[in-house]
Amino acid sequence: MTIHASLPRRAVAELIGTAALLMVVIGSGIQAADLSRDTGVALVANSLASAIGLGLIITLFGPLSGAHLNPVVTLTSWWARRTGGEGLGGREALVYTAAQTAGAIGGAVLAELMFGHAPGTFSTQIRGGHLLVGEIVATAGLVLVIQGLERIGRPKLIPAAVAAYIAAAIWFTSSGSFANPAGTIARAFSDSFTGIAPQSLPGFVAAQLIGGVLGLALAALLYGGTPRGTQDGPAAPGPGAETLEPVPVSVAEPAGSVGGAGPAGPVNAAYETIG
Repeated sequence: MTIHASLPRRAVAELIGTAALLMVVIGSGIQAADLSRDTGVALVANSLASAIGLGLIITLFGPLSGAHLNPVVTLTSWWARRTGGEGLGGREALVYTAAQTAGAIGGAVLAELMFGHAPGTFSTQIRGGHLLVGEIVATAGLVLVIQGLERIGRPKLIPAAVAAYIAAAIWFTSSGSFANPAGTIARAFSDSFTGIAPQSLPGFVAAQLIGGVLGLALAALLYGGTPRGTQDGPAAPGPGAETLEPVPVSVAEPAGSVGGAGPAGPVNAAYETIG
């Protein structure tokens, strides 16, 4: 169910949702490292907890804000609007990104406090080199999953699909799939299993932005320029091409424009509207 909320309310949802995500990621990493000295076992526990938590958070906050929880996802929504689709305006995108970053840092600090660690201790884990290639791949795949499901008319699958993708990408990418600039910045505040040293931040964030652009380009190449339902009609398929029929989704129009913009973003199409 989609609730057409005001921008401040959506921003609070993004802040709380991103904070919760970082508490899950960092908290499960600390717990796993404390309970097992086997890195493989710790990674299994951390990846499962992160995926389950992410799926639940998207399901809970998706109807409010779209549950972007990630500046890259927010930027792809902003780009979709600029290219004629549904998404966020520039002001909304800035508010979302600020809320996500503040929430992520707050969640990281809370996770540290929960486990008796001194808050504000920076990570000492240097991450760079070939790991940056892993971040590009991880972020491009995340964007492709979200955009691809939107463009084939399967938005209801996004919470489960994103959670499953992150669980897999934590394992198949060399970087561990941070794939989130706000989350990456927040992890610098945790000298734990999931942390990243502050000096590694610029390279990781740059790789994530490159991955986001690559994911958008792949989605446009494979599925067309804008998500289904955002144009007057789908483009005519080429000779011999198979037509992908979208699944009907009931989304009511808002009573009025909120904050100078329409619906909160592409993920909102996954839910019915409260009447």
